[in-house]
Amino acid sequence: MFSTILTMIIVGAIAGFVARLLVSNDGVSGVVPTIVLGIIGSFVGGFLGYLLFGHDAASGAIQPSGIIGSIIGSVIALLVYRSTRRRSVTA
Repeated sequence: MFSTILTMIIVGAIAGFVARLLVSNDGVSGVVPTIVLGIIGSFVGGFLGYLLFGHDAASGAIQPSGIIGSIIGSVIALLVYRSTRRRSVTA
């Protein structure tokens, strides 16, 4: 259980950091929000991967494609966060 949580934190940190590098002016700052962004992105990327390819966690939790999916999911989550944040600030 501890190793699963630690793996989620590490992969979340990597995915969140890369997503913040790819999206300029993201509005997220700090280590903890970056990790949370990456973890949310992992779930989004995993869900999209399951919908598109039909694979599940029985194939293995840590794979290069899973990390890439986590980064893509983090970028999507960051763009959604940024678009909702702009609407609430301007409204």
